[in-house]
Amino acid sequence: MKVGIIGGGAGGFFAAISVKENYPNAEVFIFEKSSKLLSKVRASGGGRCNVTHHCDSIETLAAGYPRGGKALKHAFRIFNHQHTLQWFASRGVRLMTQDDNCVFPESQTSQSIIDCLVRETTRLGISIRLNHGVQSIQSTSAGWVLGFSDRRLTTTTLDKVIIASGGSPRRQGLDWLEKLGHQIVEPVPSLFTFNMPRESVTDLMGVAVSQALVGIQGTSLKSAGPLLITHWGMSGPAILKLSAFGARLLHDKAYDFRLQVNWANQSHHDVVANNLTRLTTEHANKHLSSIKPFGLPERLWLYLLEKTQLLATKKWGELGKKGLHQLVNVLANDIYHVQGKTTFKEEFVTCGGVSLASIDFATMQSRVCQGLYFCGEVMDIDGITGGYNFQGCWTTAFIAAKLG
Repeated sequence: MKVGIIGGGAGGFFAAISVKENYPNAEVFIFEKSSKLLSKVRASGGGRCNVTHHCDSIETLAAGYPRGGKALKHAFRIFNHQHTLQWFASRGVRLMTQDDNCVFPESQTSQSIIDCLVRETTRLGISIRLNHGVQSIQSTSAGWVLGFSDRRLTTTTLDKVIIASGGSPRRQGLDWLEKLGHQIVEPVPSLFTFNMPRESVTDLMGVAVSQALVGIQGTSLKSAGPLLITHWGMSGPAILKLSAFGARLLHDKAYDFRLQVNWANQSHHDVVANNLTRLTTEHANKHLSSIKPFGLPERLWLYLLEKTQLLATKKWGELGKKGLHQLVNVLANDIYHVQGKTTFKEEFVTCGGVSLASIDFATMQSRVCQGLYFCGEVMDIDGITGGYNFQGCWTTAFIAAKLG
């Protein structure tokens, strides 16, 4: 049996390795369109590779996927984050879980993951073909025939094919799969940071807040987590998570919207008001600048005071009802105009792809093409930042490799 894997990324490698372990006598090929392998693995987590995300339950893990979570909930019963930890550990790669539940190799470098995957393909005798961009795929009586964009390459006939080509930023990149009869969900970007070209908050670049609540004004979209102010706007897990769950809506808004930031990380404004009122009595003679509520960084607190036109030298006991109201408003409902987005580092993730309606999730086999399987981001599946997207790749590749 000859099995071809289209795509030399995380899902492609994991699928190839799993196929060979399931079918030792099979000939397995990885076809990669570029001259580089595992590029996203190398870039992930700032070069450390966020392998997966530790969760207390499958339900919690599945909740990290704005699209595909329901289908993945069943898939995770077959292969989840615990299996990922065991898989790499059994191959000599020790992983560690951070306080935020993100999982990285103990070596703190993605090269450990890359070396492991490449080592396994070599051990199992898997053939890797670089610069083999698939231009066409056709079902014949002899099997699946792949045609390549480089016409100097001969076509290849295979018994089974697993599509692990990753997300496509443009719909035309999925035309070849649509022509086979698969439904396509329009791809749009996910996991991006927010640009604020007209907001002075960017002067605070480098300031980080450990926990903040954020939302899109006029919608029910909300998120929570660490927030980072950058020279172009805002980033950090809270923003990235919001961009993922709001990917399609924000695309429809042309990335022009109002962001609500709750710096106090308190959903009830009366809690913020009570906290500030206590400060006006307990620290009545101290300057506003000397007490930073809710553990805010000093630069951010001084900026918020200036934004409310309250003097930093004003005493807490002199704040008054008007001043108290101003501070509650800026802490619990600060507004910023977002105009544009920026891809998060080199980790491009798409919302959209091959519709899950076209795939049997019990086997990852196409519902319209026998012998054709899918894994990873080529499908309409994407997760929030923190290792979820890689886990989606490992899980779907593991199931597809059963060739059921």
